[in-house]
Amino acid sequence: MATQAADETLRADSPQQPDAVVVRFAGDSGDGMQLTGGQFTLSTALAGNDLATFPDFPAEIRAPQGTLFGVSAFQINFGSTEIDTAGDAPDVLVAMNPAALKTNVEALKPGGLIIADTGEFSKRNLEKAKYDTNPIDDGSLAKWQVLAFDISAQTIEAVKPFGLGTKDALRCKNMWTLGLALWMFDRPREPIHQWLRAKFRSKPELADANIAALDAGHAYGETAELAGPLRQTHLPPVPSEPGLYRTITGAEAVSLGLVAGAQLADLPMFFGGYPITPASAILHHLARLKEYHVTTFQAEDEIAAICAAIGASYAGQLGVTSSSGPGIALKGEAMGLAIMTELPLVIVNSQRGGPSTGLPTKTEQSDLYQAVYGRNGDAPMPVIAARSPSDAFECAIEACRIAVQYMTPVMLLTDGYIANAAEPWKVPDPASYAPFPVQFLAARNDGENLLPYKRDNKGARPWIRPGTPGLMHRIGGIEKALGTGNLDYSPANHQAMTDARQNKVLGVAVPDQEVCLGEAGGKLAVVGWGSTYGPIHQAVRRARAKGMDVSHIHVRHIWPLPANLGDLLRGFDRVLVPEMNTGQFKTVLRDQYLVDAQPLNKVSGQPFTIAELEAAIEGALG
Repeated sequence: MATQAADETLRADSPQQPDAVVVRFAGDSGDGMQLTGGQFTLSTALAGNDLATFPDFPAEIRAPQGTLFGVSAFQINFGSTEIDTAGDAPDVLVAMNPAALKTNVEALKPGGLIIADTGEFSKRNLEKAKYDTNPIDDGSLAKWQVLAFDISAQTIEAVKPFGLGTKDALRCKNMWTLGLALWMFDRPREPIHQWLRAKFRSKPELADANIAALDAGHAYGETAELAGPLRQTHLPPVPSEPGLYRTITGAEAVSLGLVAGAQLADLPMFFGGYPITPASAILHHLARLKEYHVTTFQAEDEIAAICAAIGASYAGQLGVTSSSGPGIALKGEAMGLAIMTELPLVIVNSQRGGPSTGLPTKTEQSDLYQAVYGRNGDAPMPVIAARSPSDAFECAIEACRIAVQYMTPVMLLTDGYIANAAEPWKVPDPASYAPFPVQFLAARNDGENLLPYKRDNKGARPWIRPGTPGLMHRIGGIEKALGTGNLDYSPANHQAMTDARQNKVLGVAVPDQEVCLGEAGGKLAVVGWGSTYGPIHQAVRRARAKGMDVSHIHVRHIWPLPANLGDLLRGFDRVLVPEMNTGQFKTVLRDQYLVDAQPLNKVSGQPFTIAELEAAIEGALG
């Protein structure tokens, strides 16, 4: 994925077609912008373009209609070139009301196109959006192209034959807008027709009305092209390897990866969760996968969810739980129990802005300290971070493998951006993954005696199913004796057991760190983790095209770190660490390697832009 929209905007007098375009749909949270963006994403994927999306939800469950707090947006970057991010400045902004215009217009590229629904620019709605005058008429939008017309009236007229009331008719407005967007970018309508017929199978009159609105918006594009600034833009398919492709969100990829990991371990999976933004989607997806021996349990709270998952692991299943930062905090004591009992457990943390309730629908990377250090006592666990929606599939499998092979909890970090964003994914061949089937202990492992904490060459203790004849043993949160597992909190034993648990985690075999782009040494390394991959990669690519000596290193295994990472970082004069927090991974790198890693921090709830990182690279090399 990755080049952003060309500098050439969608101007009527533009002599050339761009190779990538950024479009943002914005409206009230009841206007169906996420649905519109999702269906436009589907049509874009079917057209063979590469893409990346960024859904941006309001934090309020249902803010007052027409207010600045209630604006929902969906941005998509797509084209005939490699796409790595959802884009910086949009080329096109579709604003369904004044609040959507006000909260998004300053992000629009100069000369970009605004499509506005004048039917919503009433005096009352302008006041809700804190406008003193109508921006469409007062000249404040002069640096952009503006196509303003009454989408609401157009929609009502299009669905009039179906006898809908005004309120129901206006619910079709997002389909009218989608039809216009499909025309603008030369997309077929038939897949959307089929989707609407399936969605409203029990109410065919609603399917027909929405299809009529979609077709009317498409037809309007031709009229607007003849009379105004709108032009049709065709972006050819991106070259890609043959194979089966689909769009996938990070939440879907995590869910499928967990199922794949359990299958490779030859284990049934138990998922215990509690609803929390933005992690809830994992529970929703897994609940539809029962045929793969997946049991899902929506608990009454976060503590019950993780304790149920630990109980499932004790009983011989792969226990999995998921949450966001506040829920992960509540799970802290139970994580310590899983570490003390040395049971496999996968914990997915879909990070969001904090602390406390913070920014529930916005993205952040501020749980790294929590993941690496955030439990009472010395309680180490492996931590893995996914860099993109599709990468979350591979990371989930890796988390399952480490959990069962090393008998340890593992935390998998994603964030709100990864969880909600979508990108094309080449569906992998299941046969390409090496199975790692679990072997439960079936007989006493020390002659006539049982040693439930006897360790193998990985430092892992045996996994014993309860009820196995002759293998009764103690298990719980109190410190255990070496080997026997009997209660023992003597000083020497606690030292030995703490060291054993720590050494097991530090001994987890992780691949050597590779350089994503550039040389393995030089003037500047930009080191990232998680969802900063796309903008870092694109910014480094652009900087190298200008002749700058800069490389991109992106770390998947946060703890333990790759064995070669210290030597790799010491090969650069400077190390820059962009992250969406106040400098947490920077602190880990300084602590472990004594390198002068410099932070580049952003905690606005929005991902880094490529331009921000380009400026930082130029400043670091200045």
